[in-house]
Amino acid sequence: MISRLLNLISVVFGVLVLTFLLIHLVPGDPVEVMLGDSASVTDREALREQLGLNKPLLVQFGTYLNNLAHGDLGQSIHTKTPVIDLFKTRYPASIKLAFLSLIIGIVIGVPLGVYAALKAGHWQDLVVTIISVRLSAMPVFWLGPMLMLVFAVWLGWLPVSGMDEPTSIILPALTLGFGLSAILTRMTRTSLLEVLNDDFIRTARAKGLSETRVIVRHALRAALLPIVTIVGLQMGSLLAGTVITETIFSWDGIGRLLVESIEKRDYPVTQACVLAVALSYVVINLFTDVVYRLVDPRVRHAQAR
Repeated sequence: MISRLLNLISVVFGVLVLTFLLIHLVPGDPVEVMLGDSASVTDREALREQLGLNKPLLVQFGTYLNNLAHGDLGQSIHTKTPVIDLFKTRYPASIKLAFLSLIIGIVIGVPLGVYAALKAGHWQDLVVTIISVRLSAMPVFWLGPMLMLVFAVWLGWLPVSGMDEPTSIILPALTLGFGLSAILTRMTRTSLLEVLNDDFIRTARAKGLSETRVIVRHALRAALLPIVTIVGLQMGSLLAGTVITETIFSWDGIGRLLVESIEKRDYPVTQACVLAVALSYVVINLFTDVVYRLVDPRVRHAQAR
């Protein structure tokens, strides 16, 4: 476990270094964005010195790491708002959207995968497979506007965008959840088919257990490990992949904040957003490892050795 934590810390540090270098090497100057083309050279240099952008990159990076070690994420170059204050409103919105999308994906994907596995080789299996393939092939920048067009514009059931109403989260959550459900459907079907013909399943049926109990209590539990892996990875992807969806639906989460900060060359905000995404992946991976140990005793015994 200690080696695992050290590896994850090294990953986060690598993300910090790459993010810092990339956002400073990308063409574009935040000073020019803030002051415009009409500003004088003196004003530009004064602002650059005030923001500390005139110092060497190594010095800027050292200052950033020092502030980060003291829990200071900095403040926005443009609004002068502490980054931590931006996160207090933006990050919970992204987590809320990601978790609802995950629930939608699991509720749709796992039952469909079980059904397809039980009907393997029949027309029902073919229909479920076609639906899952179609959903996985739909990018969010196409699916989102289509859902918006049908349910918001044509039917008028849901808000088009924004966060003003409780139902505003439904369309972006469906946009992300449908794609996840397609992945979970195929993974559940494949994983369940691998265990349905094993000896312990035949033994359970020979004992006279009901088919429902055999599937839920024995087969699905044995097939759960790959599904847990996908859910853990996809939860991290949802937190990182809400950028496009949040932009489409004007959802004020961390993804939209990241896009805005990149457009404005707001270095502290961009670095903090990427750091939050990286830490989310790290925490979710650790949580997935814990779930592994609970779901499959073989993993627990292997790690103990």
